Amino acid sequence: MNRHLTVLIVEDLPDDVLLLRKAMARSGITNPIQVVEDGREAIAYLQGEGKYANRMQYPFPSVIFTDLKMPRVSGFEVLEWLRQHPDCSVIPVIILTASRQDEDVKRAYLMGANAYLVKPTSLADLESMVKTAYDFWAWCEKPHVSGNC
Repeated sequence: MNRHLTVLIVEDLPDDVLLLRKAMARSGITNPIQVVEDGREAIAYLQGEGKYANRMQYPFPSVIFTDLKMPRVSGFEVLEWLRQHPDCSVIPVIILTASRQDEDVKRAYLMGANAYLVKPTSLADLESMVKTAYDFWAWCEKPHVSGNC
């Protein structure tokens, strides 16, 4: 399994970030985890702009967990941006959101999401969900990307 996998979390709610980090740690996920608070910051991270220019400190992600409903730039807008950039279009994107709306699910998949997960209400379920998603993508071969989009 690829233990050098860097996970990028795009989430605007600090409590959700805390729970996700806790679930990952309790699931035995020891990979580097980077967190940005909205889609605008995610795009800056992926482009290696500003404070994200140092790829030793902010490694290019191998998988992205993103919320949909965020201020400034939404998860849908991040998906749209990702799919327009060749190096970024191959990064697996897992939607992790509270929305169960059929139109959100369909739109996310049409825009290239690789998985759509609804945030569970218990930490135990979140642990199980995150571990399953992580294990799947950690085993998958991923193409080499240059490090900026």
